[in-house]
Amino acid sequence: MPSPKDGPLLDDAAGRLIRPYTVSGGRTRPTAALDLLSLVMATGASPQTQLGPEHTVALGLCDGPTSVAEISAHLRLPAVVTKVLLSDLVDCGAVTARAPRSHDISTDRSLLEAVLDGLRRRL
Repeated sequence: MPSPKDGPLLDDAAGRLIRPYTVSGGRTRPTAALDLLSLVMATGASPQTQLGPEHTVALGLCDGPTSVAEISAHLRLPAVVTKVLLSDLVDCGAVTARAPRSHDISTDRSLLEAVLDGLRRRL
């Protein structure tokens, strides 16, 4: 079984052994609303459907709250493919997902201008 460190179905000499669109079954739209910053976490429930090796590796990465972007990087797959895999896991109850927390703190314009001035002086 492939390890999360190496990514699914990778070979040192040949690279990726299958194309990313094959991993997602040609699907490009996840069924769950996932953002790159969405946090996913394993529920501990065993999936009742047959999962591919990439699903298994992705599930193994979800033992704690982990962002979609981080899982995508570990899998070495495009974000959209990772979102499809994770949405499959959400649909079968193996993981939960929650939207990232948004901070509605307005940014001080004078602070941004001071940062910009400092950057210009360094150049």
